[in-house]
Amino acid sequence: MNIANKISTFRILSVPFFIACLLYYAPERMYLKNLALVIFVLGVISDGLDGYIARKAKMQSKAGLILDPLGDKLLLMSAFIFLSPICRLGLKFPLWVSFIVISRDLIIIMGAVVIYMVKQNLDVHPTKWGKLTATFQMLSVICVLLQWKLAALIWWPAIILTVISGIDYVKRGFKILYGSDSRRAAS
Repeated sequence: MNIANKISTFRILSVPFFIACLLYYAPERMYLKNLALVIFVLGVISDGLDGYIARKAKMQSKAGLILDPLGDKLLLMSAFIFLSPICRLGLKFPLWVSFIVISRDLIIIMGAVVIYMVKQNLDVHPTKWGKLTATFQMLSVICVLLQWKLAALIWWPAIILTVISGIDYVKRGFKILYGSDSRRAAS
């Protein structure tokens, strides 16, 4: 297990602590919201760091191709679930925002499973739309954790990018699933 994979694993292991901080938060325990913010920001930093290290030190691995996006999905999905109306914070994501983000990620995960089952291979690479979406989603979570009253100015672009990247990933998935099959049928 290389250092990049250890950083990704750290992000995955931090998710339960992030969730616990949000679940046990109450106005008289403000430190839990602040701790959730610290954990989330460390997760965001680790997301950039593990990719940078893997590329620069040529430590890219099959495990890293799974661990890195898994860490991102777990951290972001848990943030959008636990910062929705079930949250005790004043400012939270509207249910529809969380629904769009989580639905896109579930579709991507299910698509990856189908591709792997059919092709017996999965080459996971984020797209520019996916990276931009993740950036705005992360900024949205930070804005909500900071209780920034204008957080919607960030989550609206995040939602628009979520939809665009979701459509892009679905199109790419269909190309992967049916691309080589259609060439074989034509020959």
